[in-house]
Amino acid sequence: MSDLTREVVVDAARRWIGTPYHHQASLVGIGCDCLGLVRGVWRDVIGAEPELAPPYTPDWAEASREERLIDAGLRWFAPVDAGAFAAGDVLVFRWRDGLPAKHLGIATSQSTMIHAHDGACICEVAICPAWRRRIACAFAFPGL
Repeated sequence: MSDLTREVVVDAARRWIGTPYHHQASLVGIGCDCLGLVRGVWRDVIGAEPELAPPYTPDWAEASREERLIDAGLRWFAPVDAGAFAAGDVLVFRWRDGLPAKHLGIATSQSTMIHAHDGACICEVAICPAWRRRIACAFAFPGL
């Protein structure tokens, strides 16, 4: 998309607010998880997804020990400085040192993000210190 801006990405992400959490889903207003949110925003602002997400269980990262989210990010997004991310960037989180990263959010500013988590609807939250120290890396959508 030639007119892709950070505002376009943030607006697309905000459309998902209120969507119920549903593992492996990616349907605005129906259900999605954190990967489904990023996949859905990609479809809204870029077009068809560049690859299909394989089936995954809630504990996939602990079981595989592979950096699947980061590897996919490197294939399809542009890496950005995790400390200098901007609105519209995808944030990748690691719950604990030594474990693969397994959560995603989309920054809406340097201090807020939209994300999905089990048991809640998609929401926009503050990137408090607990979130900030868990950022493993950040990516920009292609064309930003």
